[in-house]
Amino acid sequence: MRQLSITFEKGIAERSRTLREHMAVRVYGRGLVETAGRLDLSPSKLTEKLAGSDSGGKPRGMTIDELETYIQRTGDVSPVHYLVEKFLGDPEVARDEALAKLASMVEQLAPLMAAAGLNPAARKRR
Repeated sequence: MRQLSITFEKGIAERSRTLREHMAVRVYGRGLVETAGRLDLSPSKLTEKLAGSDSGGKPRGMTIDELETYIQRTGDVSPVHYLVEKFLGDPEVARDEALAKLASMVEQLAPLMAAAGLNPAARKRR
């Protein structure tokens, strides 16, 4: 079995509800006309594919082949990162990250409480 290490921006799967929504954000952010040109589609066809249907409600989703073409021609691998984060996240890693953040926050809390005139240790002695 082969291992793969991937580094990407955390939270990518939290910002979009679906891969289709993520793709729409990326395409419109990059520029609809430019992206459509790279995919050999008209901007209106790409808009339909990103919406999942045409103006009449007929299904017009992006195919897997078109997704591969998008990644290849734009160099945008964020759809892969979206899927990895959404479906392959390790709960232990998430827990460890949360514990590390919590430890950091606890270290910052004591000086802030002292600066605010709150000293829990002093209150217990009274």
